[in-house]
Amino acid sequence: MSVKKITRQNILDTDIYCLTAEKFSQGRSNLEVVKAMLDNGIKLIQYREKEKKMGLKYEECLEIRKMTRDAGAAFIINDDIDLAILVEADGVHVGQKDFPIEAVRKLVGENMAIGLSTHSPEQARDAQKRGADYIGVGPVFRTFTKDDVCDPVGFEYLDYVVKNIEIPFVAIGGIKENNVAEVAKHGASCVALVTEIVEADNIGDKIKALRNAMQSANDI
Repeated sequence: MSVKKITRQNILDTDIYCLTAEKFSQGRSNLEVVKAMLDNGIKLIQYREKEKKMGLKYEECLEIRKMTRDAGAAFIINDDIDLAILVEADGVHVGQKDFPIEAVRKLVGENMAIGLSTHSPEQARDAQKRGADYIGVGPVFRTFTKDDVCDPVGFEYLDYVVKNIEIPFVAIGGIKENNVAEVAKHGASCVALVTEIVEADNIGDKIKALRNAMQSANDI
C-alpha cells in the first residue's frame, strides 16, 4: 500500500493533532507515548518539550522521526527551528513572539510546513497573508499545559476562522473528550490535544473515544 506524501498543503489532513508532554505522561517516556499514538492511527505528532536539554531533544526527535516515517505520519517540531531542520521534520510550529514567518521560511526552505499559533481574527488574517501553511486557533477553552498561555478565545474566534480563513487550521486549548464534539460542531475537523491523551491510562481507548465523539458531532 502506497503512503501518501506529506506536503505543506496536506499536513493537516487528519482529525487528531497529538502533542508530547512528558511531564504529564504518567511516568511514560515520549517514545512510549508516541508509539501508542501511532499504533492507534494518529497521523500527526508535534514534539513540544520546553525544559529538556537540546541534546536529549535531538536524540528523542531522531527516534520519533523514524517512528513517524515508518507509520506514514507527519512530524512537527514546536519552536526549535534548528532541531526541525536537523531531524528533517515535516513542519515547525511557532508562536506570535517567535521568529516571523518570513524569517522561518528562509531557514527551513520551501518544503517544510510552518504553523503559527493565533488568538484573534487579526492574527489569523496576518498569518494567511504572510504565508503560514496552517494556524492554531485557540485556546478554545482554558488550558494549563503552558505557562504563558493567553485567556480562552471561545467559539467566537473559531467561528470566524471557519467562515473567513482559507488556509487549514487546528483548534487547540483545553479540548477534552467531553467537549470535542462541540468543537467539531463549530467546524473544526482537526483538533489538538495534549493532556487528554498523554495522561490517559489507555491511550488507544482515549483516541477511540475522541474519534467517536467527533464522529457523533458530524452525524447530527
